[in-house]
Amino acid sequence: MGQRIVLKGATVIGDVAMFDTDRTISGQDGDSFTSAEAAADGESFSAQLAAEVFGADTNVTSVFIQSNLMVVGRDGGWTSTDEVAGVIERFFIHYDENAQAS
Repeated sequence: MGQRIVLKGATVIGDVAMFDTDRTISGQDGDSFTSAEAAADGESFSAQLAAEVFGADTNVTSVFIQSNLMVVGRDGGWTSTDEVAGVIERFFIHYDENAQAS
């Protein structure tokens, strides 16, 4: 249940990856997080998504979300953005309708 976020693109410059999404996640002011703990303290969609990104990749150092743009800093640069992209795309999916019940 829920709708997948579609990534329009991801651009990597050094230790920073910028993800452009098809929908607004935060307001126009933007939200910035420098740790998983800071993100865990928030109740907004931005804070929840940032917490999931920090949890998915321990090398993530910062997350900034403004409207439909997400900027993620990572120690050591990026060999692949797939893990974080997957977290973003599945953020609004609450359960997989195609999953088999056990």
